[in-house]
Amino acid sequence: MTQTIPVIDPAESDALLHVVRQQITLETFDTTDRDMLKRMVECLGDTRGVVRLGFAESLGEIGEPATPFLIEALAHHSNVVVRRAAAKTLTIIADPTSIPPLVQALLHDDDTVVKGSSVGALARMGEAAVPVLLDILASPDLPESTKGHAAWALAFIGAEAKELLYRHIDSESVDIRYAIVGAIAKVAQEQPQEDKAFQVLLAALEDESEIVRSEAASALGNLSYPPAIPPMVDLLHHASWESRKSAALALMKIGMGVHTTADRHQALEPLEAALPEETEAAVQTVLKLAISQIANRMQQPEDDWD
Repeated sequence: MTQTIPVIDPAESDALLHVVRQQITLETFDTTDRDMLKRMVECLGDTRGVVRLGFAESLGEIGEPATPFLIEALAHHSNVVVRRAAAKTLTIIADPTSIPPLVQALLHDDDTVVKGSSVGALARMGEAAVPVLLDILASPDLPESTKGHAAWALAFIGAEAKELLYRHIDSESVDIRYAIVGAIAKVAQEQPQEDKAFQVLLAALEDESEIVRSEAASALGNLSYPPAIPPMVDLLHHASWESRKSAALALMKIGMGVHTTADRHQALEPLEAALPEETEAAVQTVLKLAISQIANRMQQPEDDWD
C-alpha cells in the first residue's frame, strides 16, 4: 500500500470538519478542490469514531465528486481504518463507477472488514452490481466466503433486480442458482403478490442440485406457502435423504404456519405416511418432530393459532 498525505492532528481534523460542514450547509463547498477532498479522505483515519463518521457523512453529502478520492484510498491506502471508512462512505454515495474497485477490494484486500464493507457498498448499488456479483458466484476459483458475500448482496438487492434474477435462474452454475433462490425468497417475502417468485421457488424443488432443492424447500417452508405442499410431498420421497429431510422440515413449517385445519391436515398426513417407510435415522427424527409439532398445534383452539 502506498502512502497518501500525512495524517493531520486532532485539532486540525476538528477545524477542518467544522469548516466543511459550514460550507456544505451554506452550499459554498468547492467540489473541485482536490486538496480539500484529499484531506477529508485522510481524516477518515482519525482515531475517534465520531470524527470519522462526521467526515464520512460530509463526503456522502458531497457525493460523486468525492468518489475518485475514496476509490484511491480504498485501493492503495496503507491505513486499514481509512480503507474501511472509504468503503463505507462509498456505500453512502452509491456511485456505480465505484463498482470495479469495490469488487477488487472484496477479492483482494486482506482485511475482512474492508471486504464486508465493500460488499455492503455493492449491495447498495442495486441492479447495476448484479452482473459482477453473478460473475463472482460463477467463478470456480473464489472461496466460499467470498461467494457467500455475493449471495448476501444479491438477497439484499432482491426485488430491485428481480427481472434480472429471473433470467439467470437457469444458469449452469449451481452457486448462481442457489444464490438466486435465496434472493427470490426475499422477493416473495416482501412482495407476496409476486406470483412469479413463488413459481420460481416451486420449480427449484426439482433442481438437479441438492443444495438448490433444499434452499427452495426451506424458503417455501419459511413462507408457509400452502400450494407448495403437493410438490413438497413428492420431495418427501426423493432418492436423496437430504432432500427428504428438507421436505419434512418445510412441511412442518407450513403446517405450523397455515391457518386452516384442512391445510394442517394436508401437511400432516404425508408426514405420518412417510415415517414407517423412512430408513434414514436423521430423516426419521425430523419426521417425528414435524408430526408432533403439527399435531400439538392442531389441538389448540383455532383462535389461538398465529
